[in-house]
Amino acid sequence: FEDISEQEIQRLSAEIKNLENSQNLSPSPRLEELQEENARLKYRLNILKKSLQEESLSHRGKAMLNINQRLQEVFGEAIRASCPELDNPPLSIAPSQQAKFGDYQCNSAMSMSQMLKAKGTKMNPREIAEKIIKNLPDNELVQKTEVAGPGFINIYLQKTFVSKQLSNLLINGVQPPPLPSKKKVVVDFSSPNIAKEMHVGHLRSTIIGDSMCRLFEFLGYEVLRLNHVGDWGTQFGMLIAHLQDMFPDYLTVSPPISDLQAFYKESKKRFDTEEEFKKRAYQCVVKLQSKEPEFIKGWNLICDVSRKEFQKIYDCLDIKLIERGESYYQDLMVEVVKEFEKKGLVELDEGRKVVFPPEQPIPLTIVKSDGGYTYDTSDLAAIRQRIFEEKADIIIYVTDSGQSTHFQVVFAAAQLIGWYNPKVTRVEHAGFGVVLGEDKKKFKTRSGDTVRLMDLLDEGLKRSMDKLKEKERDKVLTPEELTKAQRAVAFGCIKYADLSHNRNNDYVFSFDKMLDDRGNTAAYLLYAFTRIRSITRLAKIDEATLKKAAETTEILLDHEKEWKLGKCIQRFPEILQKILDDLLLHTLCDYLYELATTFTEFYDSCYCVEKDRQTGEVIKINMWRMLLCEATAAIMAKGFDILGLTPVERM
Repeated sequence: FEDISEQEIQRLSAEIKNLENSQNLSPSPRLEELQEENARLKYRLNILKKSLQEESLSHRGKAMLNINQRLQEVFGEAIRASCPELDNPPLSIAPSQQAKFGDYQCNSAMSMSQMLKAKGTKMNPREIAEKIIKNLPDNELVQKTEVAGPGFINIYLQKTFVSKQLSNLLINGVQPPPLPSKKKVVVDFSSPNIAKEMHVGHLRSTIIGDSMCRLFEFLGYEVLRLNHVGDWGTQFGMLIAHLQDMFPDYLTVSPPISDLQAFYKESKKRFDTEEEFKKRAYQCVVKLQSKEPEFIKGWNLICDVSRKEFQKIYDCLDIKLIERGESYYQDLMVEVVKEFEKKGLVELDEGRKVVFPPEQPIPLTIVKSDGGYTYDTSDLAAIRQRIFEEKADIIIYVTDSGQSTHFQVVFAAAQLIGWYNPKVTRVEHAGFGVVLGEDKKKFKTRSGDTVRLMDLLDEGLKRSMDKLKEKERDKVLTPEELTKAQRAVAFGCIKYADLSHNRNNDYVFSFDKMLDDRGNTAAYLLYAFTRIRSITRLAKIDEATLKKAAETTEILLDHEKEWKLGKCIQRFPEILQKILDDLLLHTLCDYLYELATTFTEFYDSCYCVEKDRQTGEVIKINMWRMLLCEATAAIMAKGFDILGLTPVERM
């Protein structure tokens, strides 16, 4: 339908142009005929455009509408019509910072004026802005526009339009926009090393990676969450040799290794000081790599002890992952080396086989001088497997920024050999900064050791319980509700403190700050959400009544605070779109904080429930405002879900 209509529109537009060009004919019955025909065609053209518009809107159906995107469609058409001589004219639309400049602003006229100047045409930006306004197609969302300052266009939205969108949200729930095609995303995150403790760097990768997966899942992508654990390499030789000495009967009796960290340190000490042990460790590596059964068994035992430790942390933070460690790619590495050699991309350098991708600061070593493989080889094998076997459209690596050069070179090598085209497949390293202590130095314990993650989570639980008791919540909540609130606050605060900072920056870990219920913290947002949820409960309105009201009550946005809240709720899809583009989750945290504070302004100025001053009896319920409370809570709940926070009804 759309293609036919588009062709029809082009045909009619061309006819209208021809007719308009015949205006210089001398008056005649033929001319009057043509003018009538012209008017009829224009009428048909408008009807077609309108039905196309309605068609594209109905496709969006139950989904929340991205207002910014819709404005870009409307203004994009007007901009192209205003200056057809410009290729790719700039399209810049953003929410206004102040109410006096409308709801959104279009700031394209200034750069268009520069582009025209470069082509030898002088036209001032205000003139261009006027032209854009004149060429705006009929649409359902703009109430009025005005040119301001040097050539900004202030855009005012139709209140009834926003009101309808809010009703749609309440009736259908928070629905993502439909995906043009089902895409597959691989997110490689967490990735601790077997036999070593998870540290705060792994915590960042785990929290950020999980939240990215939740966003892609909500938007309808097929997501593969991969845990690329360090489960292969020379360190396993010394671990297995030490295992044989400490627990000679490990093949029949499961060894009681409770502290793998200590076990690792003991074996490392022997490796560094006992020559005989070192030799044996190397033999063990060779036997493990030849897949001899008893060595594979020892390797599996060590991996299992580690897995159990990791799983405790994943359970606390509600993280789902599929483990696919370096060992998975061992056999695929042989193929990778062969393929690079076959294409003539390998150079020899002092016995090493290296690849020099163009314009990169360092080469990749794909085979060491002793014939062994490296991280470079296993990362190439992994990216190849993800592109060809998993058929991923998007691959994201969530590791610390220290590895950004390494990944840049790996991606360049994968492009050089022709595995993927960056215009078709999106492959990205989402790096992050270091976690610092309150002294602004690397986060360590008082004795200078790395902080054990489990200790950190336990400390969070203890502190959040202290906080709840300080607020005397233990006197009003049941023991079960109290534990729920404790876990929600403790783990929610740790996640949110991480996600609310731009991931590219280092961030200071401070329990005092993250458990503070003032400012942009999880504690504040979780309390705010619980308060919003309690409004309907205290007004004794049940689910069914709210559902019916959503279908029958118009949401009025006449008070400035209602209007501000309504627009803020509707910005949710554009916030998600921005994160999809740059993978910076702090934008969502900033938005949720803005939504909560905008709600507070609304609640302080607009009565949702009116009570008798003497008796406290409810006299009047302003249902459209109750619906605004519901819409706010629905968006907050979905935002929490993407960030991996668990809201509780009572807190």
